[in-house]
Amino acid sequence: MITLKGENIFLRALEPEDLEFVHEVENDEAVWEISNTQTPYSKFLIKQYLENAHKDIYEVKQLRLVISNYHNETIGLIDLFDFDFKNKRAGVGILVKSVSDRAKGYGKEALKLVVNYSFVHLGLHQLYCNISEENEASKKLFVNQGFQEVGLKKDWNVVNGSFKNEYLFQLIKNN
Repeated sequence: MITLKGENIFLRALEPEDLEFVHEVENDEAVWEISNTQTPYSKFLIKQYLENAHKDIYEVKQLRLVISNYHNETIGLIDLFDFDFKNKRAGVGILVKSVSDRAKGYGKEALKLVVNYSFVHLGLHQLYCNISEENEASKKLFVNQGFQEVGLKKDWNVVNGSFKNEYLFQLIKNN
């Protein structure tokens, strides 16, 4: 049963069949800046990760969901990370893999579904995200979903030998 459904996409749990997709994403140097990755991942490690993906967010402090369209094509991934039940917050990250799938509203729908899931089902009070200073599309996406810029972390990440700033955005649930 699909519980996280949007108009054009749905979110689902990771499955063993996602091995190739996750392997491609994790080994795409173009997105390493977004994911703070520095080295490639083997299929063996990703297979192990997928085998443990069923574990509860309360146990592993993370939830990765697949963004799929209604033709069952995998479009991207959306993550809740640094899940902190005590303080009722988590980070959120999103990736629409193919450039041809971007700017079509898939990320917007996925983020809206995860925000609702986080506040209603997980009982979180706030979500946050970290966005590179140059990533205008992500800044626009998160701002359009109600996230507010709350800070600039100067020289936060080293990318190709240069320091880059990163913004911190936050969404606090209206009670």
